[in-house]
Amino acid sequence: MTNSQLKAIVDRIETMEAAIADQREDLKQIYQEAKSNDFNEKAIKKLVAIRKKKEAAVKEEAEFLEMYAAELGMQGTFGF
Repeated sequence: MTNSQLKAIVDRIETMEAAIADQREDLKQIYQEAKSNDFNEKAIKKLVAIRKKKEAAVKEEAEFLEMYAAELGMQGTFGF
């Protein structure tokens, strides 16, 4: 690897890190917008995480959550 290749790689990494930082700031602003419109930020983050998962994984997680809640006498708590 030559010095010019190394410099090019480092430059690309720095550019990408700057873009990621900008995107993080954009996300913070979107969540702030949601909050200012009286949406629950934690609930939205949970929805985003759920939507990233495959449908089967979401169903399985919900089934376990419902089963465990029932074992603790919390039937109907989650509305599944």
